[in-house]
Amino acid sequence: MKPHIDTAQRQARLAWRHGLAGPVTAGHGPPDVAAGLVALHATDAATVHLSIAARLHTPLVEGVEQALYRDRTLLRMLGMRRTMFVVPVGFAPVVQAAATRAIAAAQRQLLVKHLRECGVGDADWLADVEASTYAALLARGSATAAQLAADEPRLRTELAFPQGSQYATSRVLFLLSADGRIVRGRPVGSWLSSQYAWSPAAAWLGADLPELDPAQARAELVRAWLARYGPGTLADLKWWTGWTVTQTRAALKALEAVEVTLDGGDTGWVLPDDVDPVEPPPPWVALLPGLDPTMMGWVSREWYLGPHAPQLFDRTGNAGPTVWADGRVIGGWACPPAGGAAVELLEDVPAPVRAAVATATGELSGWLDGVRVTPRFRTPLEKRLAGA
Repeated sequence: MKPHIDTAQRQARLAWRHGLAGPVTAGHGPPDVAAGLVALHATDAATVHLSIAARLHTPLVEGVEQALYRDRTLLRMLGMRRTMFVVPVGFAPVVQAAATRAIAAAQRQLLVKHLRECGVGDADWLADVEASTYAALLARGSATAAQLAADEPRLRTELAFPQGSQYATSRVLFLLSADGRIVRGRPVGSWLSSQYAWSPAAAWLGADLPELDPAQARAELVRAWLARYGPGTLADLKWWTGWTVTQTRAALKALEAVEVTLDGGDTGWVLPDDVDPVEPPPPWVALLPGLDPTMMGWVSREWYLGPHAPQLFDRTGNAGPTVWADGRVIGGWACPPAGGAAVELLEDVPAPVRAAVATATGELSGWLDGVRVTPRFRTPLEKRLAGA
């Protein structure tokens, strides 16, 4: 008979392992938060800062920037599901081999096909532009996309796509970064900016990323995910990684992952030494940003999201800012024109929970200190609270 892990136990694991319950460990910093969540979503620049702040309960723009741009213990890179993440530098080779390398190969093939259809060039043309762009970046040491396009005019070649025309600049830089040759450095502007200066990876990191065996890297990525997000279903893991079913099953088999039953009749997976229950956490609340790793950790979300998806997700599956209490989503938040944070609860909760939410809202408003955060992906509740 398979072990059973019920919803209450899943919520307890989420609380402890995602840094949402209990006091902050002394010396715990941004790299520890990133490692504890495997990877921080970074499609929206604000998410990285707000996800870390929600776990460390302190203003940390300077601390996050130090880890990213001075100590360089965190790295912004493309990863699972062709999504931008911030990961600990030591874990970046695993992500690169397990996910990014295959994405780069597939996207290169698509771009070459498109170049031929547009009559622009072929694989040789693309390789020559990449080499010239990389040489220009080496000469500068660090450069924006506009500066590189000035050095290599072919980056300004206009490409027609179904969603609209686009210069070749973004596609070429995408491939160079997905190949691990260049990295995104400091943003051009504030911590909310998504425009970055580029640097050669070896110069930024001190060495090229080591190349790992893809199958072994996939197993290591699954090991990290199960340790923080397990139990999860095969569908959860396949969705989160962006892999095929075959690749996902092979990684689970390599780890000798254990099958468990879940409430509702689903089958989940945990690491072999992770079957025993964890202690219930103390009461907790948290205001998490849009695309927070906890909200985006599973594709089957009913056990923590309840019926609130229509208010808290956009039409393409991107999560907005959420309010949590004791392992469940109970509402959302946004930054209204008047400043600070405004909360809307989507269900009745006891008075102590409402009070704790009010306290957390006040802390977040103080942390923002007049900065108004607008998520890249707008959700119905967020737009309503923000007066959009």
